[in-house]
Amino acid sequence: MAGYMALIWDDEAAWAAASEQDVQRAMQAHREFCARYAQALRGGSRLYTSDTATSIRHDRGGVTVTDGVFAETKEHIGGYYLFEAADLDEALVIAKAVPCPYGWLELRPVMPAGEY
Repeated sequence: MAGYMALIWDDEAAWAAASEQDVQRAMQAHREFCARYAQALRGGSRLYTSDTATSIRHDRGGVTVTDGVFAETKEHIGGYYLFEAADLDEALVIAKAVPCPYGWLELRPVMPAGEY
């Protein structure tokens, strides 16, 4: 089994404009996803909006901490799921089931600790 991280990129303006009914429908879809793939899931959560982010950068001068996200963009990471799958094909089946009505999904394999 290999680990995979599904990063959910959201359009925050679309979420802000969504009706309460649409938000509840999306949250229900996430609950159903979690129930369906409970055996594979190892973690996941919704994130607060990007205006709550803090960026930390390491460079030759030390460490710089600033309010906000690293880059200006329309879409921001709105949540994630961490799960295990036998291979990429199985990971894609799971990832395609992740609800993301106001954005898209980025799937990446997780590098095991100690591997470089």
